[in-house]
Amino acid sequence: MDKNQSTDLIHGSIAKSIFWFSIPLLVGNLFQQLYNTVDAYVVGNYVSKQALAAVGASSPIINMLIGFFMGLATGAGVIIAQYFGAGDDKRLKKAVHSSAALTIVMSIVLTIVGILGTNPMLHAVGIPADVFQESSTYLAIYFAGISFNLIYNMGSGILRAIGDSKRPLYFLIIACIINIILDFLFVKYLHLGVAGAGYATLIAQAISSLMVVLVLMKSDGAHRLNLKNIRFDIPILKKIVMIGLPTGLQQSIVSLSNVIVQSYVNAFGSSVVAGYSASIRIDGFVNLPLQSFNMAITTFVGQNIGAKQYDRVKRGSKIALWMTMAVIGTMAISLFFFGKEFIAIFNSEIDVVNAGRTMQMAFVPFYIVLPVVQIYNGVLRGAGKSSVPMYIMVFNFVILRQIYLAIVTKLTSSIYFVFMGWPVTWVTCAIMFIVYYHKVNWLPEYETESES
Repeated sequence: MDKNQSTDLIHGSIAKSIFWFSIPLLVGNLFQQLYNTVDAYVVGNYVSKQALAAVGASSPIINMLIGFFMGLATGAGVIIAQYFGAGDDKRLKKAVHSSAALTIVMSIVLTIVGILGTNPMLHAVGIPADVFQESSTYLAIYFAGISFNLIYNMGSGILRAIGDSKRPLYFLIIACIINIILDFLFVKYLHLGVAGAGYATLIAQAISSLMVVLVLMKSDGAHRLNLKNIRFDIPILKKIVMIGLPTGLQQSIVSLSNVIVQSYVNAFGSSVVAGYSASIRIDGFVNLPLQSFNMAITTFVGQNIGAKQYDRVKRGSKIALWMTMAVIGTMAISLFFFGKEFIAIFNSEIDVVNAGRTMQMAFVPFYIVLPVVQIYNGVLRGAGKSSVPMYIMVFNFVILRQIYLAIVTKLTSSIYFVFMGWPVTWVTCAIMFIVYYHKVNWLPEYETESES
């Protein structure tokens, strides 16, 4: 293992371990968010508000398909982290190569599904006519290169699982800089429109995937990738699927719910869709600390469970929760005072800004409950209890949210109450996580004796 690249999550100060491991994740998530944000900024300022709406309307569809794979990648990361924490090099090696095989299969499947399903999905969610063609173009290009996204995310997940959150960050920064340069070149100077933004993203993701594969192939230790050894180990694949499938289904189903929510937003026209697109990009930045601490606590819990340090798991969960609340509270206050100016960065037309600000004012007071959802979600996944977050989040973010929207849209035509569909279900979801976390013995009853 490359010790100088890894953070020790099993020994020493819990707060420092989580903090220093999460910082590269936070910066990495920041640059990941910049991919689509720069796409939105460039097309919103140098093409049209319809182009901004097209990029924004495409995101829930992309997330619906990518989310399923990301869940499987999470399962692989948990298994790898547990084997790493236990010092089980033999199974760690098999887990890495099974994960690589899974990535190859999913790349083929999602490329075909994405390309063939683009137009039917856009029709199904009622994309406005003046946005449809540009959305179709952007999605077709994105799905043509989706395998690069999957390879990078699985590879970086393997590195994070063994405590290396730095090198995935370096690769992402390089790729993001390339994406920004190409965005301006293709859209502003070569006038390729949303197609240019799509090509820029594809090329940047190809470069990041190549870098992470090369690092894994040259790494020391059991996590080294050997292309000749890429194959499924059925017992380990079953473990990956048992943990990853619930998370993948959860993310995919929740993203599908957001696609349906998008259809409610689409009914208000391209200006509201553009405002929503700008505001959802800003919301993505607000959520970056949540995602980073979520990923950090999942790895922290996985490694410490592998090392049988169960008391450290619970103490780490509490520390991560308070750290995240402090950060998200600060960001929510900033957005309350300066959010309107942030929206205008993407498109300064007054109807677009007003629509985006309406969404912000629905979200801001409720951001403080999201740390509960994200931290407890990550803790339970790291403990191998991924089906529990799936049930809780699917119930709230899919079933309850759709019931809410079906009722509220019959009672009012205000877009504000459509946007409230998110925070209402954040609150109910947080309540359920709190009850489960504190009332149920979620730490595993360890079977290591029976396995040895």
